[in-house]
Amino acid sequence: MTTISHNHKHLRGAKSDRFDILSPIRRWVDQIQISDRRIAHLICQVIPCCCPFERNIKLFGHTFHIPPLCKLNPLYDEFVGLRFRSLSYLSDECGEDITKYIC
Repeated sequence: MTTISHNHKHLRGAKSDRFDILSPIRRWVDQIQISDRRIAHLICQVIPCCCPFERNIKLFGHTFHIPPLCKLNPLYDEFVGLRFRSLSYLSDECGEDITKYIC
């Protein structure tokens, strides 16, 4: 059974010499290899496929749109990548149906 790994450099802003305090956490999340079916299912259940905060609210006849707030999370891209790797592992390596995890 092979494992799926994910490696890429994050471009955060124009300056590449800028200190990023979250860089070690980003690298750690990016290097997580999915090789266990139970862990992959857990990741797919915990990390939502779409932002749960985005919605329209009607108040006094006006509709107010709350935009997706998940992209404010500085680790959003890493968590989405981890979820994608989990889905890929379940589908490609385990041969499971992943439609229940797709929005």
